[in-house]
Amino acid sequence: MFGLDDRIAAFSDGGSIWIVLAVAILLGLRHATDPDHIAAVSTLVAGGRERATRRASELGLAWGLGHGLTLFAFGLPILLLDSYLPERAQQGAETAIAVVIAYLAVRLLIRWRRGAFHDHTHSHGDVDHSHTHVGHDHRHPRGRLGAFGIGLVHGMGGSAGVGILLVASIESTALSVASLVLLAVFTAVSMTVLSGSFGRALVTRPVSTAFGGVAPVLGTASLAFGIWYATAAWSLAPYPF
Repeated sequence: MFGLDDRIAAFSDGGSIWIVLAVAILLGLRHATDPDHIAAVSTLVAGGRERATRRASELGLAWGLGHGLTLFAFGLPILLLDSYLPERAQQGAETAIAVVIAYLAVRLLIRWRRGAFHDHTHSHGDVDHSHTHVGHDHRHPRGRLGAFGIGLVHGMGGSAGVGILLVASIESTALSVASLVLLAVFTAVSMTVLSGSFGRALVTRPVSTAFGGVAPVLGTASLAFGIWYATAAWSLAPYPF
């Protein structure tokens, strides 16, 4: 993003094995902050029926594991065989990511339109309490499985390819494979932290009570980003990130 990965990777030039591995870890930790990840993760967590910190972290971990698995599966042939996906396949993967982002945004907007995030005030004695009604969903395995599937799609395209290319530039094959493993693992770690932090922010009182007004803005912005991302995948619009 904005050349940050290249600047991070530059620290490994001529460095020791440990520096190269540390750079791979940093690339994985930074990876979750790409715009396509933030757009999708924020709407995934916000649109769920339960936005507690632990629940958000579980979704982020499932997302990250799926992403890391695909990243490793698609990255290994590049490292070992110098084999890349055809351009059309890459464009298809990018389009799939855009569809996922748009789907999550639309889901959030539909739940908001149906009143899933309306404020609800009740009294206990002389004290009034206000909170946002979001309902509950105990189908945790299904939610994690869905997040895992979304991660699988994201790992096929997006900025994941940049990290793989940087790792592929390492001269030692064994070291590049080890770096790819660390990149995939710490991508999962960073996505877990990002999702948990977002979930924690959503349950704080100022955000929670105002979420009925925040949800449509977040959903609309993510939907617009998804549409733009799809056009950029087919070179119909610039993508500066």
